[in-house]
Parts: sequence; C-alpha cells; structure tokens
Amino acid sequence: MGKICLAEWHAPCMSLQQGVPMDSGYYAACTALVSRMQALDTIANNLANTSTAGYRAEHNVFSSVLADKGGLGDTALNQAINNYGVLSGTTIDQGQGALQKSGNPLDLAIEGSGYFVVQTANGPMYTRNGAFQVSSKGQLITASGDAVMGDKGVISMLPGEVSISADGTISTNGALSGKLRMVEFPAGTQLTSVGGTYYSAPAKTAAPATNSNVRQGMLESSNVNPMVSMVELVTAQRSAEMMQRALSMFNSEIDKTATQDLPKVG
Repeated sequence: MGKICLAEWHAPCMSLQQGVPMDSGYYAACTALVSRMQALDTIANNLANTSTAGYRAEHNVFSSVLADKGGLGDTALNQAINNYGVLSGTTIDQGQGALQKSGNPLDLAIEGSGYFVVQTANGPMYTRNGAFQVSSKGQLITASGDAVMGDKGVISMLPGEVSISADGTISTNGALSGKLRMVEFPAGTQLTSVGGTYYSAPAKTAAPATNSNVRQGMLESSNVNPMVSMVELVTAQRSAEMMQRALSMFNSEIDKTATQDLPKVG
C-alpha cells in the first residue's frame, strides 16, 4: 500500500467531531480514512504478536457520530448523509489459545478463563503469559521482572525440583512454597491492554478462579488467527486507499470551485 499521510486531513476531522458543519462527502471520507488507519495499527499489532505466549488478540469496534447539520432539519436524509463512522476502541478476545509443551517446569499455562496476577510498578496486572523464572532473590517473577503473586503475596521459591498442581499449589522437593493467585472476570468485563501481555481490569471485578487449571511445563500460544488477521489487514488497506483517493477527488473539486467558479459569482 502506498504511503498515506493523515496530517492534512486530521484538523478537518477534528472540526467535524467538534460539531462544525462540513461537506458531507469530504468528511465522511476523512473520518473513514482516520478510522481505517487506526484499525490498521490494531491489526498489525495482532500479527506482530502471533508468536507471543499468552497474547490476546484485539478487535476493532466501530461506532458513528452525527455531525452538526447546520440547521438543515432532522430529516432521515440529513441524518444519513451526516452520520460518520469512527473507531471507538478495541475489545480483547478472551478465546483460549492452544497449549504447547515447553518442558520447562516454570512454564505455566492456564486452561480456562483465568489470569495470573503480577505486581508491577503501576499496581497489580493480569496476564496469561506463564513464562516464569526465579529471580536472584529467590522470587517467582515474569520475563519482565515483575513479581508473580500468590494467595499470600509474593511467592518465594525454595531450591530443588519444582512441582505445580492444577490448582496452582507450588511445592519444591515436597515442601510447600506457596499457591499461585489466579483470578477470573465476569462475562462481559472489558479488559484493557497495558502493553505486552499485561492487562488491567475495572476495579473489584477480579474474583478467585474456580473454573481454571494450571498446566505445568506448557505455555499458551497467542489466540491471534493469522489468516483472519491477514484478510482484515488487506481489507483495511484497500478501504484506506479508497478513502484517500476519494479525499483527493474532493480536494480537486474544492480547488476547482475556488479558482474557477467563485470568481464568476456576482
């Protein structure tokens, strides 16, 4: 796809969102271009994470905004031609990814809808990426160095052979090290990606997991479907190109009116 520059279209689109009357065709194409470019970012991020353990695919959510009709009346026609599509956000795909054996006893996968809880500099976050390790302080941590939380706080690992049961209980050479804290969320809870495979959730929505099991020596692969994402990418690219051509046509028509038609008035 050819390079698409949004700078020259961004300010007019902002004017549209602020309720300024606009040429319907021009600004319908303008908002469509901006939303498709935003959608491309989401799709590209999904494709870049097809091999990232525990990654949850994001899907674009489109909505509409009714532009100021400039006192033209609240007719069905005016509503239709002044209704513009925008990208209102994304949703997290909660579907289960495939579980793959790794052979590493500290690699953990969750079978079910649960999440591991990790403590970050910005507070507790949730992840499905169970590629854990032991820090120099003997604590169970993520690949990013954040502490993996147990039901009694940070988990301190004992030296020796590690065994982790389906309910998250960790034992080393038969001695109990702790129990992983796993949480689940009510259906419809909107999680927010905060980077990588970390997610945040609305306050007080996390509840102790009751329908999830830990699988030791396994990792959950990304739930991104590469084929579907490629189709989405091509569709969004073609749509963006069409909107760019439409904007160029409108620009040419506006320039023609300004240079040829307006001087003839009066």
